[in-house]
Amino acid sequence: MTMTMANRISDPDNGPSPEQIRRGRRTAILLFVIGFGPMVFATIMFYTGWLNPSGHTNNGELISPVVPVQQLQLETRDGTPLAERFGPEQADSQWLLMVVADDCAGPCQELLYLARQVNIALGKNANRVARAAALGSVPAELSERWSTEYNLMERLVPAPGTTPAWPAGIDPEAEPRILLVDPFGNVMMHYGTDHTGKDMLKDLKHLLKISQIG
Repeated sequence: MTMTMANRISDPDNGPSPEQIRRGRRTAILLFVIGFGPMVFATIMFYTGWLNPSGHTNNGELISPVVPVQQLQLETRDGTPLAERFGPEQADSQWLLMVVADDCAGPCQELLYLARQVNIALGKNANRVARAAALGSVPAELSERWSTEYNLMERLVPAPGTTPAWPAGIDPEAEPRILLVDPFGNVMMHYGTDHTGKDMLKDLKHLLKISQIG
């Protein structure tokens, strides 16, 4: 009897029993599924169209496979890597509209204006989307009005000693684009001057509705 009872009681010196370890693992998995499962599920739905009853077709051009924002090697002017703002562990992570161009002439400035107007048009969801710009050269006249017209559009620069590795099909030297980055830090769609504000707004409204992340 003594040996039987001893076998049923875990020896604290030997750590948790196998059953306690299995129970702990099940609890950890359950907590992860409850916390992050809906976000992952919604992202899969958007990228694949799976179980999407509306039959929505995106207006922007999908980047497939998606590219992690780390690959762009961009940072803020104070030296903070852009990638640090994204990921499931970030409670306040946002979607990001990022204008990229080498020389911010006419077409680039059209996209700056488009990104701003679309962001504003999101209304109550506007704060779920941030704006940024990674630009090579900026004309003097644009620099002069930046603080009044684009004060909410953060300027990004390449990390010292690096060159941004843009997704396939994106060449800011040849053509300015708007890149869409999701809250997980995936560069997943892009737009050009051939897209309208309505195109972008429709995509963003649909995406924000089904995802509920960011």
